[in-house]
Amino acid sequence: MARIEYADPATLDGLSAKAFKNAPPINIFRMLAHTGPLFGRFMQFGGGILSETEIDPELRELAILRVGHLSGAAYEVQQHETISRQMKMREALIEAARTGDVTDLSETEAQVIAYADDVVNNVKASDATFHPLLEKLGPRQLQELTITIGFYMLVSRYLETFEVDLEPGEVPDLANMTRTK
Repeated sequence: MARIEYADPATLDGLSAKAFKNAPPINIFRMLAHTGPLFGRFMQFGGGILSETEIDPELRELAILRVGHLSGAAYEVQQHETISRQMKMREALIEAARTGDVTDLSETEAQVIAYADDVVNNVKASDATFHPLLEKLGPRQLQELTITIGFYMLVSRYLETFEVDLEPGEVPDLANMTRTK
């Protein structure tokens, strides 16, 4: 059970009301609605990560799932495993995000797992994980990956701190919702 009550949509105004109206009907957004104008900014930033970056969407989701697992954030993992499956991502990637076993992954996919592990566990990526990905992804996509990892570390910690409840039943088609916004 959530540590505080979810926001009442009738009490929202301004950016918070607008963001809530445009958000998928899931508990993280019902909780975030308490943050007033920050809710709208959070949605803009998160939406930008999901729809305005150049990084391959499967590499992005692989990193998000790995962060969720490393953070012990069940809600984050559930939502992004659903998104990953809606995107038709290979089960081997979803499993690798869970276990860290990169045996069945491409070199780049394995490097993304190692990089996410390094950033989550050590704050600063080591040369051993940074430089190989820089060569493959280039400066922009490596920065996008790093920002994605950091954002989802924030999301995971938020979800766990406020004990946001998992939704019962079917999760909305979030993959299509993030592409259309």
